[in-house]
Amino acid sequence: MDDARVSLPVADSGQQFRLRHGTQEVVVTEVGATLRSYRVSGRQLLAGFGGSERSRDGRGQLLLPWPNRIAGGRYQFQGQRFQLPINDHQGQNAIHGLARWLPWVPEAVSPDSLALSLRLFPQPGYDFALRVLAEYHLRDEGLQVSVAATNLGSGALPWGLGAHPYLTLGSALVDDLEIRVPAELYLACDPAGIPSGPPVRVAGTDLDFRSWRRLGGLPLDTTFTGLTPDEGGRAVVELRLPSSRDRLRLWMDASHRYLQLFTGDALPDPGDRRRGLAVEPMTCAPNAFRSGEGLVTLGPGESARSAWGLELQRR
Repeated sequence: MDDARVSLPVADSGQQFRLRHGTQEVVVTEVGATLRSYRVSGRQLLAGFGGSERSRDGRGQLLLPWPNRIAGGRYQFQGQRFQLPINDHQGQNAIHGLARWLPWVPEAVSPDSLALSLRLFPQPGYDFALRVLAEYHLRDEGLQVSVAATNLGSGALPWGLGAHPYLTLGSALVDDLEIRVPAELYLACDPAGIPSGPPVRVAGTDLDFRSWRRLGGLPLDTTFTGLTPDEGGRAVVELRLPSSRDRLRLWMDASHRYLQLFTGDALPDPGDRRRGLAVEPMTCAPNAFRSGEGLVTLGPGESARSAWGLELQRR
């Protein structure tokens, strides 16, 4: 177990777990089961954070038991009203779940794989108990991240999942990236980031990335849906630079019906803005605890499983 751990003083993000496979190297942190770094042949593919730092702006974090925002932090589930703490003060929302700053427990560690678990107990705003297992596995083709949640309680619970990696191919700004996104629809949102109507077709808008397009200066904090899977049943977002034939691919399985793209224009530190493209696979829509869009209900003992991953293709 110790062979896979980075020797560091006590870090703000807790114990560090380093995995290697061939030319690939991943670092995952104890706090939040957060994906801090992913390198291929020494090339950093994540705009992450340092080993002695804590994640900021959601970098690499797992978002559960809901991703994105819940308007006002208020929702009803099976006739009961709940009020979550407000941690998106600008929009007055509850954002990105309850697990980002909790220590996860290592269950299994090998040179190229890691399993971390979390028991989430009833608390104000989320009166439910569940166990979550996050698994990181380096394979020949790339990194796979799998998450399974199991209801430990005696009643049903609401569940949603997301992830928040910021991707980079080494350019100073995301403006230089060309991207391809297999999404037919997007969600228009109000100023607080809450969907304000039914999905809108991307055709004829500046949000149509179904064919390769340069990102340029376009600001994005946008939810996409209507994802078209490839022959293997996965939806794939691709990034490339005009000067290279390499492609960075983020794939997600069919449990992820939504995708958030975020260019970071509103980040508090100007030095972080547009330095990486957050590509966020999500199993449900923003505000799903209120709208029900994509929300999963887990009965006692039931589980939900999801997977996504990263691949660098060289041509």
